Amino acid sequence: MERWIALALEAGFTHAAPLDPAKLRVNEEVRAMCAANKCRAYDHNWTCPPNCGTLDECAAQIAGMRTGLLVQTTGTLEDSFDIDAMEETEERHLNQFHKLAGQIREAFPGALCLGSGGCRLCETCAHPEPCRFPDKACSSMEGYGLLVNDVCELAGLKYYYGKGTLTYSACYLLP
Repeated sequence: MERWIALALEAGFTHAAPLDPAKLRVNEEVRAMCAANKCRAYDHNWTCPPNCGTLDECAAQIAGMRTGLLVQTTGTLEDSFDIDAMEETEERHLNQFHKLAGQIREAFPGALCLGSGGCRLCETCAHPEPCRFPDKACSSMEGYGLLVNDVCELAGLKYYYGKGTLTYSACYLLP
């Protein structure tokens, strides 16, 4: 795991820590937030609920993993309206996440890569047509019913790094 933490930090993530999948718990309330469809992706994206599986299926998939890695990208905001910095931090996080996901999947076929928010590999998801990139698509931690704050705590990382910051979190669970 030390090697992957070092690779994550070299890739540009701000923080990285080991994560024990056996301690992760799916949460019905988190899935209910997805069902409220505020992001307009619920049942319109292959990697979002309900298409990413039931909570029982997600829990079973997580339970099949032996180790994990939590990664974070923290950006600095000039003020709470610094949309440019928010977008730059998110884009940087997504690029780093997908790049490392490719490396991890190559080394660990069957790895579960859970990002921050929906997949967003494609500008518009092909749903209901077949996914264009099923080998690269990633669900979100929230879609799998994980409360990100709890996952950060389990990994020993902060969820919030203070005023003037914004942090995106994602995880890789390895078989």
